[in-house]
Amino acid sequence: MPKKYLFYISQNYSFAILRPLQTEIRRRGGEVSWFLEPNVNADYLSSDEVQLTTVEAINAFNPFAVFVPGNVVPSFIPGLKVTVFHGFDAGKLDWKGKNTHFRIRGCFDLHCSYGKDMTKQFEQLAEKYQTYKVVDTGWPALDPLFTTDTALNPYIDNEDKRPTVLFCSTFSPRFSCAPHIFEAIKKLSESGKWRWLVQFHPKMGADIVEKYKALENDNLTFIETDNVVPLLKSADVMLCDTSSVLLMFLLQRKPVVTFKGNQQGEHLINVSSPEQIELALTEALEQPDELMRKIDDYIEYIHAYTDGNSSARVLDAVDNFTFDSLKSKPLNLLRQLKLRKKLGFWKLS
Repeated sequence: MPKKYLFYISQNYSFAILRPLQTEIRRRGGEVSWFLEPNVNADYLSSDEVQLTTVEAINAFNPFAVFVPGNVVPSFIPGLKVTVFHGFDAGKLDWKGKNTHFRIRGCFDLHCSYGKDMTKQFEQLAEKYQTYKVVDTGWPALDPLFTTDTALNPYIDNEDKRPTVLFCSTFSPRFSCAPHIFEAIKKLSESGKWRWLVQFHPKMGADIVEKYKALENDNLTFIETDNVVPLLKSADVMLCDTSSVLLMFLLQRKPVVTFKGNQQGEHLINVSSPEQIELALTEALEQPDELMRKIDDYIEYIHAYTDGNSSARVLDAVDNFTFDSLKSKPLNLLRQLKLRKKLGFWKLS
C-alpha cells in the first residue's frame, strides 16, 4: 500500500511551497491529497491534484503525515503533524517585541527547519517544551530554485537586455514599503532604465494593488501568482522591505535593496528615503565584491543546501520520526474550537 500524505494549506502561496514535496512523494510511490481552508483558491490546483473538501474525507483518507506550511493545524485530523514553514525568518516582531517566527503554538510533532540559526533556536525551544522534534532538512519550496530549467520561465524576456528589478512587498501596514515609495517606483519605471516586475504578498490591501496595477507600462509588469520562484529566477536585483521572499532571492547570490527594512546586515543594501533607491539599485546591479562576500556568508548561515534535495530530506525525517521522549502537546482548546468552527466540524474524534 502506498503511503498517504495530506497537504493542509491556508494561503494561496502554499501551493508552490508543497509541490516539490509532492513530486518527491510521487517519485517514491506515495499518494497526496490536498485540503484547502475556505479562503484558499481551489483554481490553483492542477488537474492531477486531488482535493479533499471535508474533515470526514480527511479521516477516511487517513494520512500517514500532514504537511503544513503555516502556523496551525487541527488536532482532530489523523497523521503526524509536520510544519515545513511558510517562509524565512524576516525578523518581524509582535506587539510584545517577540519574534513571531519562533512562536511555539503546540500544534506540531516535527519541525523541518533550515539554516544553522533557525535550527538552533527551534532546538533550544524543543528542549524547553519537549513536545516536538526538529530536523534540519532545508526548505522544499527552494528545490526548484536550484533545479528547474529557466527555458520556459514566462518572466524572462531574452529580447530585452535591460537589467530586471523585482519589487516585492509584504502586506502589513507596519512593515510594507509599497505605500511609501509609489511615486519613486512610478518615476523609475517611466524612465525606461530598467525592466520592472512587481509582486506583492497575497494579503496586500486592494487599494495598494490597484494603484500599482495602474502603473503598468512597457517597462513595468504587475504579477499575481501562487509561485514566486520563476520571478526570483528572472530578476537581477530585488527591491523589498521585510518580506521573507528577499531571503529566497539572496540564495541565488543576487543582491537585495531594502527600504527601511528591519533586517540588518552587510549582506543587504538598506535605504531610508525614496530618493536613495535608484543609486542603491545601481550599486546592487554592479555586485561589488565585498557585498557578494557578505551574501555568501549569509547563505551559509540561513540555508546552506543548494542541491535541490530538501524534499527528500523532509520525507526521510518523517520516515525516521518516533514519539520517543516527547510529552503530550497542549490541548489548545480555544485554537481547536476556532478551527472546528472554520471547518464546520463538531464531531468528537
